[in-house]
Amino acid sequence: MDNIDQNTVSSFGNEWYDFDQSKMSYMEIKKIFDEYFSIFPFYLLTDKSEGFDMGCGSGRWARLMAPKVKKLHCIDPSSAIEVARRNLSDCNNIIFHKSSVDKVLLSKSSQDFGYSLGVLHHVPDTEKAIKSCVFLLKTGAPLLLYLYYNFDNRPFFYRTIWKFSDMLRYLIYHLPYKIRRIMTDIIAIAIYYPLARLSYILSLPDVNTSNIPLSYYKDHTFYTMRTDSRDRFGTPLEKRFTKAQIEIMMKNSGLGNIHFSDSAPYWCVVGIKK
Repeated sequence: MDNIDQNTVSSFGNEWYDFDQSKMSYMEIKKIFDEYFSIFPFYLLTDKSEGFDMGCGSGRWARLMAPKVKKLHCIDPSSAIEVARRNLSDCNNIIFHKSSVDKVLLSKSSQDFGYSLGVLHHVPDTEKAIKSCVFLLKTGAPLLLYLYYNFDNRPFFYRTIWKFSDMLRYLIYHLPYKIRRIMTDIIAIAIYYPLARLSYILSLPDVNTSNIPLSYYKDHTFYTMRTDSRDRFGTPLEKRFTKAQIEIMMKNSGLGNIHFSDSAPYWCVVGIKK
């Protein structure tokens, strides 16, 4: 049985058609890329390296990774793979695979690196998915992950807010697609944007805004807020993990030298295949 939820796959296929990142500037993509990849060991890569982008979506991270390596495999089970193919048509070192994480046609221990950002918390068995990624890596190769955190480094009220928002997500993803799109845009306008602007204004006199919900977006565009609102409230399947839970899954999957980022988004983590 494939390690995918078909409703979630269809939802993300629709999302990346709507938000193909064509309206996002290079500077915005680069800023977010640097946030995710701040802990990635680029020194391990060479111009002969081959790796994978698991759950590539529109291909926004592949755009910046492909020039650094010899070959990059963009993998996604949804129709978003066609969006990535279109967006990256000028990159001649990318191979596209329409596949789930456990069915991709790459050889065991063939890859020099891999990354999967904001993907594996949307599959039925996250640890199994991590193991599928590690299966593809050579010994000594890095795997970078971004998995939704369980607010384990936040005040208690964050979890209360999340419980309410998760109930809202449950209601929204059952709506017809066009209405779902409108609802997630309303959330971006009415919740994401005001809290992001408040955080930005408070940060000008050097006030610590890290405990304000959605303060992460204070330096990001409204397009990113709309994309992430759709991602957060439009998906049928979402999981959250503590730092400790992620570390256990990575160790169980054969990764060592595990290192977590100290800054948002949480949790970004990298491990090396033993």
